[in-house]
Amino acid sequence: MAEFLTGMKRTKMCGLFSREDEGLEVVSMGFVSKYRNLGSIIFVDLRDRTGIVQLAFSNDIDKGSFEKAQTVRNEYVLAIKGKVSKRAENNVNLRMTTGEIEILVSELRIISEAETPPFNITEESNVNEAMRLKYRYLDLRRASLQRLIILRDKITLATHNYMSSKGFLNIETPFLGKSTPEGARDYLVPSRVNLDTFYALPQSPQIYKQLLMISGFDRYYQIARCFRDEDLRANRQPEFTQIDIEMSYVDDISDVMDIAEGLIRNIFKESIGLDLPPRFRRIEYKEAMERFGSDKPDTRFSLELINISEILVNTGFGAFEDSQKEGYSIRAININGAADYTRKEIDKLSIVAREYGAKGVFSVAFKKDGVSSSLLKYIDEEKLVRIKNKLKVNEGDLIIIIADKNKIVFDSLGAIRLYLGKTLGLIDEKNYDILWVTHFPLYEYDEKENRLAAMHHPFTSPLNEDLIYLESDPLRVRAKAYDLVINGQEAGGGSIRIHSKEIQKKMFEIIGLSKEDILHKFGFFVDAFRYGVPPHGGLAFGLDRLVMLLGKTENIKDVIAFPKNQSAQCLMSDAPSTVDIKQLKEIFPNGKVFNE
Repeated sequence: MAEFLTGMKRTKMCGLFSREDEGLEVVSMGFVSKYRNLGSIIFVDLRDRTGIVQLAFSNDIDKGSFEKAQTVRNEYVLAIKGKVSKRAENNVNLRMTTGEIEILVSELRIISEAETPPFNITEESNVNEAMRLKYRYLDLRRASLQRLIILRDKITLATHNYMSSKGFLNIETPFLGKSTPEGARDYLVPSRVNLDTFYALPQSPQIYKQLLMISGFDRYYQIARCFRDEDLRANRQPEFTQIDIEMSYVDDISDVMDIAEGLIRNIFKESIGLDLPPRFRRIEYKEAMERFGSDKPDTRFSLELINISEILVNTGFGAFEDSQKEGYSIRAININGAADYTRKEIDKLSIVAREYGAKGVFSVAFKKDGVSSSLLKYIDEEKLVRIKNKLKVNEGDLIIIIADKNKIVFDSLGAIRLYLGKTLGLIDEKNYDILWVTHFPLYEYDEKENRLAAMHHPFTSPLNEDLIYLESDPLRVRAKAYDLVINGQEAGGGSIRIHSKEIQKKMFEIIGLSKEDILHKFGFFVDAFRYGVPPHGGLAFGLDRLVMLLGKTENIKDVIAFPKNQSAQCLMSDAPSTVDIKQLKEIFPNGKVFNE
């Protein structure tokens, strides 16, 4: 039968006991992590979120507690009273923070019994993810997951403290809003009161935070929940959290980036004790793509892309001839010491490239006994020398070449670069590589829609010096946009926003929105521009991704208390699920939506 805590007040949490407590009578509470009955003495490891402390039961200490302890099993919830004692030298456990002491128990209360759990709650437990997610409340008892959730709390607290110190107001924005589909699909919520209409859950608070600037609040932040109905992957969930920031009277990107840098430095210092440099590196989008094949480059290793179009353009080889066209190129990377790669190993690189649209890769191996390549009939000695010089090739190196549209070349070689960085062990996983990528294109061409689209969102301001190209050559226009990249992952990003109603109207027109579309999707937002708009800008950091990066885990599920699986299901609560027909009839009494 479960007992109560009457008369017992916890002295300290399990992992906080130390030699300084020796001789004190204490009270502790927690889950049974391990149970060892040695006959005359019983040892129990008591666990809470701070760690483990060893309990000792024997007849010599307290007969009643010793007898009761014989009924204890793993995951029972206990409350104990006892005296902190120094362990014998041969029993000290240096792997535990409490390994020098134990508690000699004089009173034991079994607060809650536990059935045998469906899996062992240990770090070594080999259990599939579906089982862990089904019993998430048990999996969360593991120290590694608790460490990440506690880290998340530290990051959240550091954010609140820093933003408050800089004069930002914490303001909540609505969950139930208007559907303005841009990018991912919205999650829709039917309205019972306003029949046949829907709210949308926010993909981000973008419009609301800009309206707060129009409202005159000047500096806003929020740790905001966001919802996107999109395909999932290791670092993406249908519901996620952003550190959202907006500020008024800014026009230069540094105004926002300086605040963001300060926040990130504060988060690293307060959560993991790491001092970051006073200034983060900055590179422009064009340089990032040309050097690393990515707008979120991992620069912890070199292996950079080199443009060799001018060398190979007139070789007579068909695959290289398109490089003369606008938007095409031939680029290569030099893999040091890889000249002896087998056909199978090179084929693996081709597979990586094909995932990003490339038709395959070409290779040139500079071996001790000469050059080996299927391209030799098209590349003469003079061109080989130029390639060697440009890529700084030594004997024993292998170069990989891709020729295609720039986007395909960048994406494919960038992916190969990352693949090699990981498989060849070129990345120092202990280091943090942090940089800004700036001056993104304002527009990109959407081949599926056959129109221009906003690369970030349609409220991003163009660079002042590029305004002259807005109508004549919009793809040439750069944005006042910036992304913070940590270890090759986009940790956050933002922009200076458009505050001119004329430019905002032009932006909508260029991406193909009619006057009716604008009024339907953004009517209330556009209307607000009639009443005075301060220059403003901001950004958002992905809180989940920050915790992943600082916690050194590669799965976003590890940093969310109750995540969904890859099918956007909660296996623990069985959501999403069907609902009662009565509920549906209240929302759709005439069945109109179903009939259509």
